[in-house]
Amino acid sequence: MANKGPSYGMSREVQSKIEKKYDEELEERLVEWIIVQCGPDVGRPDRGRLGFQVWLKNGVILSKLVNSLYPDGSKPVKVPENPPSMVFKQMEQVAQFLKAAEDYGVTKTDMFQTVDLFEGKDLAAVQRTLMALGSLAVTKNDGHYRGDPNWFMKKAQEHKREFTESQLQEGKHVIGLQMGSNRGASQAGMTGYGRPRQIIS
Repeated sequence: MANKGPSYGMSREVQSKIEKKYDEELEERLVEWIIVQCGPDVGRPDRGRLGFQVWLKNGVILSKLVNSLYPDGSKPVKVPENPPSMVFKQMEQVAQFLKAAEDYGVTKTDMFQTVDLFEGKDLAAVQRTLMALGSLAVTKNDGHYRGDPNWFMKKAQEHKREFTESQLQEGKHVIGLQMGSNRGASQAGMTGYGRPRQIIS
């Protein structure tokens, strides 16, 4: 990428806040999952933000990860035999992973931008995307997830309810407690509106 010097002032403060969001314990869990999911041939990164970034930077491991969540014959990302060495090819590989992750069901708000990983701008966002992908894989429970299901939280499932027409009609006559209650309400002792106040001297 372009030569980028150190940031100062407000830019430095913003960058340090973003860096504080990076979770080293979460990094260990994600690395374990990626190795179990993709196989030991993906290797293991050096510990820390920089090692994690360098490990995922070219997009090949991410592509293998998302492909492993699909059945054979319908892999969404083409993984090159030799890892790409040119910068734009690496960024393109990461972009393909992001597209495949979105198609898998990861929401746009959980996605990182390519530069977040490539330039190390926001590796916490990369962790968020991988967590969302893992949670979806555990929730789908289609046999392609490998690893401990307790590593990720299951997403909430839709729970549709069916009501008969008579149940729906009965519901129209019930006052919900959100609307308050009229029990014990009384106007005893109230005077009519607009009457002058009785002042006795």
